[in-house]
Amino acid sequence: MMYTPDENRYEKMIYTHCGKSGLRLPKISLGFWQNFGYQSDFANMEEMVHTAFDLGINHFDLANNYGNPYNGSAEENFGRILDRGMRPFRDEMCISTKAGYEMWDGPFGDRNGSRKYLIASLDQSLKRMKLDYVDIFYHHVYDPDTPLEETASALDQVVRQGKALYVGISNYNREQTAKMQQLLTELKTPFIINQPSYSMLNRWIEEDGLDDYAFENGIGLAVFSPLSQGFLTDRYLHGIPKDSRIGKGNTWLGDQLSEELVVKLNCLNDIASKRGQTLSEMALAWCLSNKAVTTVLVGASSPEQIRTNTACLKNLDFSEDELAEIRALL
Repeated sequence: MMYTPDENRYEKMIYTHCGKSGLRLPKISLGFWQNFGYQSDFANMEEMVHTAFDLGINHFDLANNYGNPYNGSAEENFGRILDRGMRPFRDEMCISTKAGYEMWDGPFGDRNGSRKYLIASLDQSLKRMKLDYVDIFYHHVYDPDTPLEETASALDQVVRQGKALYVGISNYNREQTAKMQQLLTELKTPFIINQPSYSMLNRWIEEDGLDDYAFENGIGLAVFSPLSQGFLTDRYLHGIPKDSRIGKGNTWLGDQLSEELVVKLNCLNDIASKRGQTLSEMALAWCLSNKAVTTVLVGASSPEQIRTNTACLKNLDFSEDELAEIRALL
């Protein structure tokens, strides 16, 4: 299959240095957590990746366990998409993957940060995607049962082996991030990024001080769930649609959708309308207005959603009045 990307793709995106590193990431990145697995439609996946790349989104974020119920199937599908016409553009892409959550049977593949698990997992990921290296390799979740020195040493090793260019961590708070940074600085490992959850409805990184710490210490933040699993879109402004994640029975989300939240979402939607944006565009712009945030990771179920999300770049500035009104609501 021939794929010819849009030749104006880099004019459509804004790129920002990730922390104090030389790596520049697009303001919007594509995450593979949902809709790229074994049961998803391959033609749709491929079209989503092509659409993203045509819009200047050249950062693709994966993990060993994406593609539930078949862990690893998101990476396998991405490898197939690369094979079908995108591999010639490998050097234009930033490809990241992670390890840390339950992945395979037995003590070496369950949730941990051991050297044994991290190094084996990255080898598996590279095979699935048919890559010599990834651009960023993350430890996916803090592990209290493995010495942080061991996790840091494994991250350092994969860089020295040429299997990753940079390393990162995900779901680490401020205190854990500071410890990891101290260890990796001593090892001279290119540690450049933390990937936490963050949205208008989930501001724990502000309360924890992680965002201030990251900004002051030259670490970029790539934030996931910036639309709060779809709450910060127009889907739930009038209740629960049948084809939404909650409508399909995801009770973990359904428990959170109170009448009070629906009122709040409608008020936020009014502010967005005055800005000439949809609620989702404003929610993404709001995340990007935090100076610590390098990129927002968006998930998508269709190419159209990716186009819609990228439209947030047309208006990233907030007035003091808008911010005050949003803060009062939240």
